[in-house]
Amino acid sequence: MIDWDRVSTLRAEIGKEDFEEVVPLFIEEVTGIIDGLRDDPDLSRLEEDLHALKGSALNLGFTDFSTLCHLGEAMSAKGNAADVDVPAIVDSFEASRAAFTSGLANGQAA
Repeated sequence: MIDWDRVSTLRAEIGKEDFEEVVPLFIEEVTGIIDGLRDDPDLSRLEEDLHALKGSALNLGFTDFSTLCHLGEAMSAKGNAADVDVPAIVDSFEASRAAFTSGLANGQAA
């Protein structure tokens, strides 16, 4: 679910202090998009939203979530946005965020 090697690499690349600033910004930005998808997904923007989510997810090692975003983005690009399992994407983000937060607290990205 979480690529802890990627998280550790990111932390090493940007430093502990910057990492601690980037993580809440990522979560806030992604949560904003996820809330829109949860409440009332705009299918005309779904490809764009999933592309943004995918990129953010890859940066912080949310592998399963990123994969679902990628698949949904590809479906949307082919005109099949209505067939994207948006609730599964939302659920994957919530599970990934919980695993990430718990892992950080347990020192998995040290």
